Amino acid sequence: MCGISGFIDFNKNSSVDLLRVMANSLHHRGPDDHGYKLFSKPKMQIGLSHTRLSIIDLTDAGKQPMQYEDLWITYNGEIYNFNELKEELRGLGHNFRSLSDTEVILIAYKQWGLKCIEKLIGMFAIVIYDETKNELICIRDRAGVKPFYYYWKDGLFLFGSELKAFNCHPDFKKEIDQKAIVSYIQLGFVPAPYSIFKNCFKLKPGHYLIFKIDACEVITKKYWDVADSYKKPKLKISYEEAKSETEKILHSAFEYRMVSDVPIGVFLSGGYDSACLTAVLQKSRSKPLNTFTIGFNDLKLNEAPYAKEIAKHLGTEHFEYTCSQKEALEIIKELPNYFDEPFADSSSIPTLLVSKYAKQKVKVALSADGGDELFAGYNRYDYLMNYGALLQKTPEALRKLASLVVKNNKGDKHQNKRDKIKDLLNDPSTNNITRNLNILFTNQELNNLLVNKCEPLQMEYDQKDSNLESLSPLSFMMLMDYKTYLSDDILQKVDRCSMSQSLESREPYLDHRIIEFVSQLPDEFKYHSGVKKYILKEITHQYVPKKLLDRPKMGFSIPLDSWLRNEILNLIEYYFNENNMKSQLIFNPQYIKSLYSSFKNGNKGLEQKIWRILVFQMWYKKWMN
Repeated sequence: MCGISGFIDFNKNSSVDLLRVMANSLHHRGPDDHGYKLFSKPKMQIGLSHTRLSIIDLTDAGKQPMQYEDLWITYNGEIYNFNELKEELRGLGHNFRSLSDTEVILIAYKQWGLKCIEKLIGMFAIVIYDETKNELICIRDRAGVKPFYYYWKDGLFLFGSELKAFNCHPDFKKEIDQKAIVSYIQLGFVPAPYSIFKNCFKLKPGHYLIFKIDACEVITKKYWDVADSYKKPKLKISYEEAKSETEKILHSAFEYRMVSDVPIGVFLSGGYDSACLTAVLQKSRSKPLNTFTIGFNDLKLNEAPYAKEIAKHLGTEHFEYTCSQKEALEIIKELPNYFDEPFADSSSIPTLLVSKYAKQKVKVALSADGGDELFAGYNRYDYLMNYGALLQKTPEALRKLASLVVKNNKGDKHQNKRDKIKDLLNDPSTNNITRNLNILFTNQELNNLLVNKCEPLQMEYDQKDSNLESLSPLSFMMLMDYKTYLSDDILQKVDRCSMSQSLESREPYLDHRIIEFVSQLPDEFKYHSGVKKYILKEITHQYVPKKLLDRPKMGFSIPLDSWLRNEILNLIEYYFNENNMKSQLIFNPQYIKSLYSSFKNGNKGLEQKIWRILVFQMWYKKWMN
């Protein structure tokens, strides 16, 4: 796991020293070693840099940027099946000088070209410079576990694991994209392929980019799409066969993520996803796994006691750290250091804390993200299955009448909830239900909040794809969550939080073989008679007694409502300064003042809105002033 950055500079204003500065900005991602390579060509400069977190092949033989004949690579991630690929390549006559997966990627690309991607099982952001073709090839993994940003304007192409590296280049122009602000305010993140800045993008998961240097041309192409699996006919398979095959694929994916030359641990939250992961791995081991949980004395959701019981049952070496509210609060003012793009998921606070604690014991931690998207675990799926179906069956005339009643039911306490209900009554399509459950502000609220009125960036569920119309509402929503919320929120959060502590986080549930199989299972295997994650729960109960797991869904959560009224009131007063907001020409300070006043007066459901504005203002102060 590492940090990568570099450039193609047709203005020739770059240098090795600049490569070092860019790499140093990502030192937290790879403190074990730094590497740089500058190619000075007649018409441009090409730079590759790398910060290394040594996980596989700890020797200098694994150092990057790495060369093989006419190819150079700088890469972030892990290829878990690299040993099998190495044997296949040896059979084709290739020799290896290292024990690293990096060299395997280079030789695989030499042998098979871009088709080598189909053979990779792992997480990766890969940059290969082909000197013979004079092309830069950039590849991002299928699920988007590893980040990849790029910038292209006025003869300068930049790439990097985080935007921090771009800020180091003097020719990088930081121009905020107003549409990105709208999307951030609505979603809490800026969706791929966009970023907060103009001319700056995230390479979408399952895509590669080719920069044809001689032609000065950037081409992006899709090589994998989870939607392709969802579009296939559902498998005609019995439930028991499905359960057996799912368990087999999970076991393979989980075991692959244990490949390492350094100590590994598992984040054990106490929920089904992490319990299943831990149980499957521990069963095939004689030595106890290291498991990590963070507990909270004074936060409203605390799964640590449940995790401790599960760890005891499974026989792991369990480590639990109890965090005080003071420690959690101190993280808030540091958030812009970790997230160099506005990002409002408040569960990043406990994620940072558990990463910090795990780093004291191990260098790699397995995280159980993705289970909700794979197996229908979110509470919003209950809403869709219960109320969505009812709304869609209700005659339009009756819905219009109900919408009118809601509109005329005036009051301040639950205005946002009424607006959302009215929206669903007017349009109960699966697309609109998905949008409604994801966005925070109504269109009218956006108009009041923003100085410059503009449409948000287009999301996946806004796309018109006739091939998706045959999907069930549940499959459609799960697909959209996998393509948006998972990659742009959860994975971004886990990457930044873990890498800020120089801890590699691996995602076993995001092995592409799992989703390719599970997406074709009948819906009732995943959502069965109101039970979410049915098949995963049944698999887990083979290892962990149901009584240790059967409780309402929990997760990392902080008491935002209380904090915004009390503990971080000073941040509100500082960052909601009217003069500062006027100078930014982004938000309407009078509307924000009235919004916060309404919040203090007891209006329900406003804490997330206040928090998103606060996080943006903190980001702006750090990165734009």
